Amino acid sequence: MTTTTFIADNTIDLKNKMLNWANQFNIFCLLDNNNYTHDLPAFDCILAAGNKRSIQLSRGHSFAALKDFHNQKASWLFGHLGYDLKDEVENVNSRHEAFIDFGMGFFFEPEVVVRLKRNEVFITCEGRPPEEIYESICTQSAEINNRPSTSLALQSRITKDAYLQAVDGLKHHQFFAENAILDPLYTYSQLVQNSPNPFAAFYKLNGKYCLCASPERYLKKAGNSILSQPIKGTSKRYAEDEIEDVASKNNLRNSSKDRTENVMVVDLVRNDLSRISKEGSVHVEELYGVYSFPQVHQMISSIKAELADDIHWTEAINATFPMGSMTGAPKKRVMELIDEFEASSRGLFSGAIGYITPDADFDFNVVIRSIFYDEIMRKLSFSVGSAITFASNSSDEYEETLLKAEAIVRVLGIKNAE
Repeated sequence: MTTTTFIADNTIDLKNKMLNWANQFNIFCLLDNNNYTHDLPAFDCILAAGNKRSIQLSRGHSFAALKDFHNQKASWLFGHLGYDLKDEVENVNSRHEAFIDFGMGFFFEPEVVVRLKRNEVFITCEGRPPEEIYESICTQSAEINNRPSTSLALQSRITKDAYLQAVDGLKHHQFFAENAILDPLYTYSQLVQNSPNPFAAFYKLNGKYCLCASPERYLKKAGNSILSQPIKGTSKRYAEDEIEDVASKNNLRNSSKDRTENVMVVDLVRNDLSRISKEGSVHVEELYGVYSFPQVHQMISSIKAELADDIHWTEAINATFPMGSMTGAPKKRVMELIDEFEASSRGLFSGAIGYITPDADFDFNVVIRSIFYDEIMRKLSFSVGSAITFASNSSDEYEETLLKAEAIVRVLGIKNAE
């Protein structure tokens, strides 16, 4: 494949042009770092468009099939890992169906890869001159215009009272709407304007969309180095009151409950990584780091390790999925409780979107703070969650789910989502 470099004058406009250009394809994925500047390393900004070959993962042999698929040809792959891959990892079975079903997982080799680093644009493709593709992107509109959308009759999968009563597992609060008409490109552009996060993604898969404003990395591999950055701990931002905002951040930093939840997940990640890493290489690079995002402060820890020499990249996913921040410990038992207490399958929520390079490096986010939309069936949903422990106050946890949903509720124009 040929790669050519171009210099862009305005990268913010260019992202919108890239989205407008890519929308001609039935399948594409934009991984967007939103030009994040704080110390957490963010996604590379990459657009993958078109489908040269693909694999739909199916229950029972997903990881073996994905390994064979990548080994057949060293190429870029983009796609997703659905939460229900847990059934294969931990031998548990979901009793519920997803409201919007993206399947167990899907990966595609794109026709075109566009990478954006500062003002440099790298276009990789074959069969078409990169210059032609870049010119086509540049001729697109820099505006993402809103097509008429329906007002959403939003419903909740679980009532507030039921949520307050169910404190035995990790709860996710799902809102959904039927007969929904949405402009995915415009809604995504509004979402990342309201809540720009370093692991955002726009994912289009044959009429299904994930509009993701995630602040969390699941797992990154670079050479033999592996990095996980789980989030556990959330507090509200106060944009109009600096003193209260600083107090909220400090309260999170010193919260014994949030520290307990965070270190629980850190220990779980360390244990998962130890099964695939060189002896003694697993270490916590940062514990209880507190970082500020537009809507919330988050407590984030970073765990690094060196992969053992005989470990295939798919085995690293298999050993660590689903991510500990979306389950808790002990992982298998918590997943059983999730299936018992939650009213629907999580589907792509709590899964991951990302890429694998021809050299078998990869980077995946955690699919949270996301809108899911089925254009054909006109169905929409979004989910938020909180970790329930013995130290939890159920009313506080419920309010935390609504706090995490604020940006989505605002973008969708919904006055009340409870």
